[in-house]
Amino acid sequence: MTSRRPDSFEGLGYRGREDPSFSGGYSGRSFNNSSSSDLQHWVTTPPDIPGSRNLHFGDRTPQFEAAPAQPGAADEAQSAAPPSEQLNRFAGFGIGLASLFTENVLAHPCIVFRRQCQVNYHARCYHLSPLTAISVMYNVTKTQALWKGMGSTFVVQGVTLGTEGIISECTPLPRELSHKWNPKQVVGHLVLKGLTYVVAMPFYSASLIETVQSEIIRDNPGILDCVKEGLGRVMGMGVPHSKRLLPLWNLVFPTVLHGILHYLISSSVQRLVLYLLRRRNNGSPKHSSPDSGADTVQSMLDAYFPELMASFAASLCADVLLFPLETVLHRLHIQGTRTIIDNTDLGFEVLPINTQYEGMRDCINAIRREEGTMGFYKGFGSIVVQYSLHATVLQITKMIYSTLLRNA
Repeated sequence: MTSRRPDSFEGLGYRGREDPSFSGGYSGRSFNNSSSSDLQHWVTTPPDIPGSRNLHFGDRTPQFEAAPAQPGAADEAQSAAPPSEQLNRFAGFGIGLASLFTENVLAHPCIVFRRQCQVNYHARCYHLSPLTAISVMYNVTKTQALWKGMGSTFVVQGVTLGTEGIISECTPLPRELSHKWNPKQVVGHLVLKGLTYVVAMPFYSASLIETVQSEIIRDNPGILDCVKEGLGRVMGMGVPHSKRLLPLWNLVFPTVLHGILHYLISSSVQRLVLYLLRRRNNGSPKHSSPDSGADTVQSMLDAYFPELMASFAASLCADVLLFPLETVLHRLHIQGTRTIIDNTDLGFEVLPINTQYEGMRDCINAIRREEGTMGFYKGFGSIVVQYSLHATVLQITKMIYSTLLRNA
């Protein structure tokens, strides 16, 4: 049967009558009798498809050639290969997680021992040196864990953040300050912070009791016990307290004062350190090859570590400068709660807290008169241990991620 295709047909590798291999017309018989080796040279897609072509003898098929760049090919290749943005996010997440773990988990034993030293007016050893603090902390860990009250600290942080968000949504008080701030916005922002500290104050008192209370005479409390005791402190219910317990309205001023000053100092130091670090990084000489691995690693580290170092320096300065005020605040909060703490001189016994301060001024005068000026700095060695540990973890994390990013 003779094919009825026109002579001008050029599909399926039809090469025309000029081809010397063509003989006897294009018939079904000649097509069926052609060998398989001849059919290997017959092509491909019809010419009416954009980008198609007819291949002649000796030409290579498209699958053996370099494919032209398609619009979606670059996106597919980019998604297949690990992009630098994903690696950057992974690095930032890991670095932030390490810093968060150090601040809230690894440093918690130092916070517990510091608070116990601050409220212990019986103590003869002030632990101004980190060496004495470490030795007593080791003795305490033989009978109990120093991670007590860690759950309540997270509860206080949650209450603080939630309260701040609710107040900012229900009132015109700004939660964040823009770059073009004015005195009215600053005052409103500080008022918002003060109201937040007032709402979180009873829960802070309950959390303080859980952290300094000796586990020898008390079992581990639950996470919600902080909320229950905080509400009971507001309504005058729950655990019985002695007559020396100060009313909450007497604790408002020192609590808000400490919170506002801590926020102002930490925010100012953080902005200053971050500005200096970024200015130093921008002014430092760059590598000769901008695409080198060392330059990429340095750019990733410069994107995250300045903020972590600024936050570290801000917290350190605020805690050191406000350490005396924090000592007074903790003694006022713990008074009258019938709390029994560990003996910070040796770490093997327990002591009751039986102070009788009438207020903030009386507490300051009593500490200066009975314990001296250094009495405001009891437990200062633990804060040295805390931030030394924090700085060590940050440096180790930086070294690890520098190695991983170079290998990646």
